[in-house]
Amino acid sequence: MRILVVEDQAILARQVAETLRRSGYAVDIAGGGVDALHMGSSAPYDAIVLDLGLPEIDGLSVLKRWREDGITTPVLILTARGNWHERVEGIDAGADDYLVKPFHFEELLARLRAVIRRGAGIASSYFRFADIAIDARAARVTRNGESVPLTAHEYRILAYLAHHAGRAVSRSELAEHLYAEDRDRDSNTIDVFVARLRRKLGHGLISTVRGLGYRLEPAGS
Repeated sequence: MRILVVEDQAILARQVAETLRRSGYAVDIAGGGVDALHMGSSAPYDAIVLDLGLPEIDGLSVLKRWREDGITTPVLILTARGNWHERVEGIDAGADDYLVKPFHFEELLARLRAVIRRGAGIASSYFRFADIAIDARAARVTRNGESVPLTAHEYRILAYLAHHAGRAVSRSELAEHLYAEDRDRDSNTIDVFVARLRRKLGHGLISTVRGLGYRLEPAGS
Protein backbone atom coordinates (compact mmCIF):
# COMPACT_ATOMS: atom_id res chain seq x y z
CA MET A 1 0.00 0.00 0.00
CA ARG A 2 1.37 3.41 -1.05
CA ILE A 3 0.73 6.71 0.75
CA LEU A 4 1.45 10.33 -0.17
CA VAL A 5 2.25 12.60 2.80
CA VAL A 6 1.81 16.30 2.00
CA GLU A 7 3.32 18.39 4.79
CA ASP A 8 5.57 21.46 4.65
CA GLN A 9 7.03 21.00 8.14
CA ALA A 10 10.00 18.81 7.27
CA ILE A 11 10.45 17.26 10.73
CA LEU A 12 6.77 16.34 11.04
CA ALA A 13 6.72 14.99 7.47
CA ARG A 14 9.69 12.70 8.24
CA GLN A 15 8.09 11.54 11.51
CA VAL A 16 4.80 10.71 9.78
CA ALA A 17 6.58 8.96 6.91
CA GLU A 18 8.71 6.87 9.24
CA THR A 19 5.65 5.87 11.30
CA LEU A 20 3.86 4.78 8.14
CA ARG A 21 6.87 2.86 6.83
CA ARG A 22 7.16 0.98 10.13
CA SER A 23 3.50 0.04 9.67
CA GLY A 24 4.16 -1.50 6.26
CA TYR A 25 3.39 1.35 3.85
CA ALA A 26 5.44 2.72 0.97
CA VAL A 27 5.59 6.50 1.42
CA ASP A 28 6.25 9.55 -0.75
CA ILE A 29 6.53 13.10 0.63
CA ALA A 30 5.52 16.41 -0.95
CA GLY A 31 6.49 19.62 0.85
CA GLY A 32 4.42 22.12 -1.13
CA GLY A 33 1.19 22.50 -3.03
CA VAL A 34 2.71 22.36 -6.53
CA ASP A 35 4.46 19.05 -5.94
CA ALA A 36 1.41 17.68 -4.13
CA LEU A 37 -0.89 18.56 -7.01
CA HIS A 38 1.38 16.85 -9.54
CA MET A 39 2.16 13.75 -7.46
CA GLY A 40 -1.43 13.17 -6.36
CA SER A 41 -2.62 13.44 -9.96
CA SER A 42 0.06 11.27 -11.57
CA ALA A 43 0.60 8.36 -9.16
CA PRO A 44 -1.89 5.72 -7.96
CA TYR A 45 -1.82 6.24 -4.18
CA ASP A 46 -3.96 4.22 -1.80
CA ALA A 47 -4.46 7.30 0.40
CA ILE A 48 -3.14 10.84 0.88
CA VAL A 49 -2.38 12.65 4.14
CA LEU A 50 -2.84 16.33 3.30
CA ASP A 51 -1.90 19.35 5.41
CA LEU A 52 -4.03 22.36 4.50
CA GLY A 53 -1.45 25.03 5.39
CA LEU A 54 0.89 24.60 2.43
CA PRO A 55 3.17 27.03 0.57
CA GLU A 56 2.63 27.82 -3.14
CA ILE A 57 -0.89 26.37 -3.30
CA ASP A 58 -2.91 25.79 -0.15
CA GLY A 59 -4.07 22.26 0.64
CA LEU A 60 -7.75 23.05 0.18
CA SER A 61 -7.14 24.29 -3.38
CA VAL A 62 -5.05 21.19 -4.11
CA LEU A 63 -7.85 18.95 -2.86
CA LYS A 64 -10.47 20.76 -4.94
CA ARG A 65 -8.31 20.41 -8.07
CA TRP A 66 -7.87 16.69 -7.46
CA ARG A 67 -11.60 16.16 -7.12
CA GLU A 68 -12.38 18.35 -10.14
CA ASP A 69 -9.93 16.24 -12.16
CA GLY A 70 -11.63 13.02 -11.06
CA ILE A 71 -8.95 11.91 -8.58
CA THR A 72 -10.85 9.76 -6.07
CA THR A 73 -7.93 8.73 -3.83
CA PRO A 74 -9.01 8.81 -0.15
CA VAL A 75 -7.73 11.97 1.57
CA LEU A 76 -7.12 12.53 5.27
CA ILE A 77 -6.62 16.25 5.93
CA LEU A 78 -4.55 17.73 8.75
CA THR A 79 -5.75 20.99 10.30
CA ALA A 80 -4.65 23.23 13.16
CA ARG A 81 -6.59 23.03 16.41
CA GLY A 82 -9.46 25.50 16.47
CA ASN A 83 -9.72 25.93 12.69
CA TRP A 84 -13.14 24.27 12.56
CA HIS A 85 -14.01 26.13 9.35
CA GLU A 86 -11.07 24.43 7.60
CA ARG A 87 -12.41 21.03 8.61
CA VAL A 88 -15.85 21.88 7.24
CA GLU A 89 -14.41 23.26 4.00
CA GLY A 90 -12.14 20.23 3.65
CA ILE A 91 -14.97 17.74 4.03
CA ASP A 92 -17.14 19.75 1.61
CA ALA A 93 -14.26 19.81 -0.89
CA GLY A 94 -14.04 16.02 -0.89
CA ALA A 95 -11.86 14.99 2.05
CA ASP A 96 -12.71 11.62 3.58
CA ASP A 97 -11.67 12.46 7.15
CA TYR A 98 -9.65 14.98 9.15
CA LEU A 99 -7.18 14.99 12.02
CA VAL A 100 -6.40 17.96 14.25
CA LYS A 101 -2.80 18.93 15.04
CA PRO A 102 -1.11 18.02 17.32
CA PHE A 103 -2.15 14.38 17.01
CA HIS A 104 -1.12 10.94 18.21
CA PHE A 105 0.44 8.76 15.53
CA GLU A 106 -1.77 5.85 16.64
CA GLU A 107 -4.85 7.89 15.73
CA LEU A 108 -3.30 8.89 12.40
CA LEU A 109 -2.75 5.21 11.57
CA ALA A 110 -6.28 4.26 12.65
CA ARG A 111 -7.92 7.00 10.60
CA LEU A 112 -5.74 6.20 7.61
CA ARG A 113 -6.69 2.52 7.76
CA ALA A 114 -10.34 3.57 7.95
CA VAL A 115 -10.28 5.80 4.85
CA ILE A 116 -8.42 3.09 2.91
CA ARG A 117 -11.03 0.51 3.95
CA ARG A 118 -13.91 2.76 2.98
CA GLY A 119 -12.25 3.51 -0.35
CA ALA A 120 -12.08 -0.23 -1.04
CA GLY A 121 -15.57 -0.92 0.33
CA ILE A 122 -14.23 -2.97 3.26
CA ALA A 123 -15.67 -2.91 6.77
CA SER A 124 -12.80 -4.29 8.83
CA SER A 125 -9.01 -4.15 9.19
CA TYR A 126 -9.00 -7.90 9.80
CA PHE A 127 -8.98 -10.30 6.83
CA ARG A 128 -9.29 -14.06 6.80
CA PHE A 129 -8.63 -16.37 3.86
CA ALA A 130 -8.95 -20.06 4.82
CA ASP A 131 -6.19 -20.60 7.41
CA ILE A 132 -4.56 -17.20 6.76
CA ALA A 133 -5.40 -14.14 8.87
CA ILE A 134 -4.18 -10.61 8.12
CA ASP A 135 -4.37 -7.94 10.83
CA ALA A 136 -3.83 -4.61 9.06
CA ARG A 137 -3.78 -2.75 12.38
CA ALA A 138 -0.63 -4.57 13.48
CA ALA A 139 0.70 -5.41 9.98
CA ARG A 140 0.71 -9.01 11.20
CA VAL A 141 -0.03 -12.22 9.31
CA THR A 142 -0.77 -15.61 10.88
CA ARG A 143 -1.34 -19.11 9.50
CA ASN A 144 -3.34 -21.44 11.69
CA GLY A 145 -2.73 -19.01 14.53
CA GLU A 146 1.05 -19.01 14.10
CA SER A 147 2.81 -15.76 13.17
CA VAL A 148 4.31 -15.70 9.67
CA PRO A 149 7.33 -13.38 9.24
CA LEU A 150 7.08 -11.37 6.03
CA THR A 151 9.37 -8.77 4.52
CA ALA A 152 7.97 -5.27 3.97
CA HIS A 153 7.55 -5.91 0.23
CA GLU A 154 5.85 -9.26 0.79
CA TYR A 155 3.44 -7.72 3.28
CA ARG A 156 2.58 -4.80 0.98
CA ILE A 157 1.71 -7.16 -1.87
CA LEU A 158 -0.41 -9.35 0.38
CA ALA A 159 -2.18 -6.36 1.94
CA TYR A 160 -2.93 -4.82 -1.45
CA LEU A 161 -4.34 -8.09 -2.80
CA ALA A 162 -6.41 -8.51 0.38
CA HIS A 163 -7.92 -5.03 0.00
CA HIS A 164 -8.82 -5.94 -3.59
CA ALA A 165 -9.78 -9.58 -3.03
CA GLY A 166 -11.64 -11.18 -5.91
CA ARG A 167 -10.13 -8.87 -8.54
CA ALA A 168 -7.25 -9.73 -10.82
CA VAL A 169 -4.40 -7.29 -10.12
CA SER A 170 -1.69 -6.82 -12.73
CA ARG A 171 2.01 -6.96 -11.96
CA SER A 172 2.43 -3.32 -13.00
CA GLU A 173 -0.35 -2.23 -10.62
CA LEU A 174 1.24 -4.14 -7.77
CA ALA A 175 4.61 -2.55 -8.55
CA GLU A 176 3.07 0.94 -8.49
CA HIS A 177 1.65 0.31 -5.02
CA LEU A 178 4.72 -1.53 -3.71
CA TYR A 179 7.41 1.08 -4.22
CA ALA A 180 7.78 4.74 -3.30
CA GLU A 181 8.55 7.28 -6.02
CA ASP A 182 12.34 7.14 -5.63
CA ARG A 183 12.57 3.37 -6.10
CA ASP A 184 13.01 1.46 -9.34
CA ARG A 185 9.82 -0.40 -10.22
CA ASP A 186 10.50 -3.72 -11.90
CA SER A 187 7.22 -5.61 -12.30
CA ASN A 188 9.19 -8.82 -12.87
CA THR A 189 10.24 -8.83 -9.21
CA ILE A 190 6.57 -9.17 -8.27
CA ASP A 191 6.75 -12.81 -9.39
CA VAL A 192 9.60 -13.39 -6.95
CA PHE A 193 7.69 -11.90 -4.01
CA VAL A 194 4.53 -13.84 -4.88
CA ALA A 195 6.55 -17.06 -5.04
CA ARG A 196 7.91 -16.32 -1.56
CA LEU A 197 4.40 -15.64 -0.25
CA ARG A 198 3.19 -18.94 -1.66
CA ARG A 199 6.01 -20.81 0.06
CA LYS A 200 5.18 -19.15 3.38
CA LEU A 201 1.38 -19.12 3.16
CA GLY A 202 0.50 -22.02 0.90
CA HIS A 203 0.15 -22.25 -2.86
CA GLY A 204 -3.64 -22.05 -2.86
CA LEU A 205 -3.89 -18.52 -1.44
CA ILE A 206 -2.81 -16.44 -4.46
CA SER A 207 -3.97 -17.59 -7.87
CA THR A 208 -2.38 -16.62 -11.18
CA VAL A 209 -4.79 -15.14 -13.71
CA ARG A 210 -3.22 -15.85 -17.07
CA GLY A 211 -2.52 -12.69 -19.01
CA LEU A 212 -3.74 -10.45 -16.18
CA GLY A 213 -1.82 -10.97 -12.94
CA TYR A 214 -2.70 -12.31 -9.51
CA ARG A 215 -5.86 -12.66 -7.45
CA LEU A 216 -6.71 -13.36 -3.85
CA GLU A 217 -10.09 -15.03 -3.65
CA PRO A 218 -12.56 -13.53 -1.14
CA ALA A 219 -13.26 -15.53 2.01
CA GLY A 220 -16.06 -18.01 1.47
CA SER A 221 -15.69 -18.07 -2.33
